[in-house]
Amino acid sequence: MAKGEALKGHIEALRNAIPELKGVLLASNEGLPIAHSLSNGADPNRVAAMAAAASSLGRRISESMNSGTLGEVSIQADEGALFVYSAGSKAVLAVISPQGGNAGLIHIEARTTAKDIGDLF
Repeated sequence: MAKGEALKGHIEALRNAIPELKGVLLASNEGLPIAHSLSNGADPNRVAAMAAAASSLGRRISESMNSGTLGEVSIQADEGALFVYSAGSKAVLAVISPQGGNAGLIHIEARTTAKDIGDLF
């Protein structure tokens, strides 16, 4: 299986595991979209850039606090949440949840997906 197909498979598996998600996107650390499944009309280029920026800021904060390697960043808003997970050293996984989404289930599934994707790189 080609790497691109494997990445899309991981994203679709996450979407299938948690159908209420508004979107899932994999981006390079530079903010370029690699693969995505967005249902909320969001622009994948914009989401990728924002996810990479959030991850970069989180990484800098973790390093300045001597807290080790960044695992994830969570952003809560009135109508939903964005969770950004480190997917190895080269990519980030962004998960868009509606308000009231099951954060525990999202974290369990997305952390596993991010690790699996990181292993592909």
